Amino acid sequence: MASSSSSSSSSTSSLPLHRWRYHVFSSFRGEDVRKNFLSHFHKELKLKGNDTFKDDGIKRSTSIWPELKQAIWESRISIVVLSMNYAGSSWCLNELVEIMECREVSGQTLMPIFYEVDPSDVRKQKGEFGKAFEKTCAGRTVEETQRWTQALTNVGSIAGECSSNWDNDAEMIEKNVADVSEELNRCTPSKDFDDLVGLEAHVAKLCSMLCLESDEVRMIGIWGPIGIGKTTIARALYSQLSAAADDNFQLNILMENVKGSCRRNELDGYSLKLHLQERFLSEIFNKRDIKISHLGVAQERLKNQKALIVLDDVDELQQLHALADQVQWFGNGTRIIVTTEDKQLLKAHGISHVYEVGFPSKDEAFKILCRYAFGQNSAPEGFYDLAVEVSQLSGNLPLSLSVLGASLRGMSKEEWTKALPRFRTSLNGKIEKVFGVCYDSLDEKDRLIFLHIACLFNGEKVERVIQFLAKSELEVEFGLKVLVDRSFLHICDDGNIVMHCLLQQMGKEITRGQCIDEPGKRKFLVDAKDISDVLVDATGTETVLGISLDMSKINDDVCISEKAFDRMHNLQFLRLYTNFQDESFKLCLPHGLDRLPHKLRLLHWDSYPIKCMPSRFRPEFLVELSMRDSKLEKLWEGIQPLASLKQMDLSASTKIKDIPNLSKATNLENLYLRFCKGLASVPSSLQNLNKLKVLDMSSCVRLNALPTNMNLESLSVLNMKGCSKLRIFPEISSQVKFMSVGETAIEEVPLSISLWPQLISLEMSGCKKLKTFPKLPASVEVLDLSSTGIEEIPWWVENASQLLIMCMANCKKLKCVPPSIYKMKHLEDVDLSGCSELRPVLSSRVFEKCRKRNTKKNCNGSRKKNINMDEKSLLFSVTGDSETRMLTVRAIVEHLEQVQWLEPIMDSNE
Repeated sequence: MASSSSSSSSSTSSLPLHRWRYHVFSSFRGEDVRKNFLSHFHKELKLKGNDTFKDDGIKRSTSIWPELKQAIWESRISIVVLSMNYAGSSWCLNELVEIMECREVSGQTLMPIFYEVDPSDVRKQKGEFGKAFEKTCAGRTVEETQRWTQALTNVGSIAGECSSNWDNDAEMIEKNVADVSEELNRCTPSKDFDDLVGLEAHVAKLCSMLCLESDEVRMIGIWGPIGIGKTTIARALYSQLSAAADDNFQLNILMENVKGSCRRNELDGYSLKLHLQERFLSEIFNKRDIKISHLGVAQERLKNQKALIVLDDVDELQQLHALADQVQWFGNGTRIIVTTEDKQLLKAHGISHVYEVGFPSKDEAFKILCRYAFGQNSAPEGFYDLAVEVSQLSGNLPLSLSVLGASLRGMSKEEWTKALPRFRTSLNGKIEKVFGVCYDSLDEKDRLIFLHIACLFNGEKVERVIQFLAKSELEVEFGLKVLVDRSFLHICDDGNIVMHCLLQQMGKEITRGQCIDEPGKRKFLVDAKDISDVLVDATGTETVLGISLDMSKINDDVCISEKAFDRMHNLQFLRLYTNFQDESFKLCLPHGLDRLPHKLRLLHWDSYPIKCMPSRFRPEFLVELSMRDSKLEKLWEGIQPLASLKQMDLSASTKIKDIPNLSKATNLENLYLRFCKGLASVPSSLQNLNKLKVLDMSSCVRLNALPTNMNLESLSVLNMKGCSKLRIFPEISSQVKFMSVGETAIEEVPLSISLWPQLISLEMSGCKKLKTFPKLPASVEVLDLSSTGIEEIPWWVENASQLLIMCMANCKKLKCVPPSIYKMKHLEDVDLSGCSELRPVLSSRVFEKCRKRNTKKNCNGSRKKNINMDEKSLLFSVTGDSETRMLTVRAIVEHLEQVQWLEPIMDSNE
């Protein structure tokens, strides 16, 4: 018969743990079973550590029934051995009535054993069992007989073990003892997870996702990076659900470490599936070493069973095919929970309900660390700052927090301080081992992409990384997807790649381990000292693919050999950068530089220290060139093959005088030349850059004009602010969206600008020679004409129907503002401060009519506007979503009064 563990408890409630004096109370007829079956049964229970009540322990002269009754109520499980003469004893029948009441009231588990008697005879009180019952009932009251009858009927209806189904008592006893142990484990409230921070919230969300009230078979996935706590969460969820009798799961299994259950290289696919099913069936039916001959056995055994199944740490699709191939394998109401680091695996198996385990908050991470390090939620006095740093070094990863916390437990403050330098530079061995297993499971190409990101591109845009690795035969787009699905990477909503700091550290340590004593033979160089040694001694080899050096980590000047790159034929990524423009962080080239590798895709060298690039440099594979704050006077001679070039940044290279011919840079998208103060002109080849999106030449103070007769069809951003000698408005693209030409010598804006359909923002502040208000397209939303020589805002400003913000501050010659400005429904912010030619108006009548007009607008649901006025000025306040802007309209009111338009406008019903 099926186990009674799920059906014999009537309620999810239970007696408090401190009231359980015994594990098991056994009710039996001594003359039938005491000397054979029962003695062996009690012996096995004792061997398994179960405390069983025995009536021979009752002291003589003590009333027996109160002792028996108390023992029943203080036992977690009652086992009723129903034998042929059981009903022939009123003592047994009274025990049974008490047990049934205890089951009903306190949720005690009842496990009946039908020993040499048929359950139907018990249930219907017939046969030899019924005859014994009739004799006992003779002379008894009707009420007493009815209680006994009802108790026998009920116990006969509970599924239990029947001796007729077993070849011998020994096997049946073994099964019953196992059932008792399982039931005690299930019913004992778990405290394993009480101290785990944030666990309750995870379990609650998963219970909601499981929809336990539904009869469907539902599979869900728990997905997240290694060490995030997926297994712990799954264990806690399983513990809660398997202990809840109201969910009535007939079978329960938590199958841990599925991926490690066998040596895959020793088994073919079919044998592996058989092996997994054998382990699965053995665990779910609590039988040792079940053997099966084909893969249909599991489906046949489980199809009518409501099961709770947790498959932990799955890493291959065939594992799911073996263990939970289809929902039709299982009975209604079954719930299957799969934990994995591979999101694609869940998708491939059709699991659409996926719970992503996120990182704990900083506060939660700190608590986790303190629990393991100090056994409490907070750090003791003097340890707080140290604990905060360790928490940060752990990257809020629960695995790392627990391992590092436990390794520091019991240490003094001084010992913590000594341990920190190692934590900053290397991974803990246990963490490295766990991460290493996951890394080794990647394909070779995906491992190399992982190392590229760990050493060079963590935090970069996805699109940029794809451009850098596009021709590398690494199949980078697919590889990135694999790394995201396997939880090695996360891609933010803004497109930035984020790799956890500990994974990044592992990647760097993998590269260091490639050749410990000869860094010039590694694929990637990331340590300041190693890079300095390689560049000074020219020991780099063809193995090196990438170099990334933060020059702020160099303590002394480094004099690079002129032959530093001669043998690095395969170098593709060279990044020598600093966030601080300081001479002490710069590299020196006292003898120049013989060559740069022609395979370079990224050349980023801040503060490049010499006048020109190596004469033999051919940048045909270059995707990005960044030489900010360099000493360059020119890049190269002639026309270079630049078809791969996407971005060029020469910002703050104050000595550069000429930009080379860019006619071959047909894919260039971003060109940054800001603060190139020696640059007087740009080449006409600029007209070939039809994919150029951003052109930033701000503060090029010697630049007086741009080439004419060109229309860059992709240009979106043009910044020439601070080009103080620029006199002619740059008409180089009609597709510009954001344009800044402030602080220039421009005198007028051509009428053609009104036909630019994409223009959103025009900034011309500080153009003191500009006297005429530009004719704007309807698309403009932001206009800054502050500190210009404009004298009048024309009436047709209302044609800029999308205008939100207009700044005319400190326009000293501005005298006239049209009334139509007041009608512009999208206008939120107008700044007329410092316009000294506009005189204030004192008018309480105007104030009142403005107030009434705006009250009407507020009632119609428009933007909330508050009028704040005094006798010195009239202020119009516009409250936006996040700030309050003030619009000074005293000049507008004055102008409207002068032209006698004030009354119609102020009295209108708009």
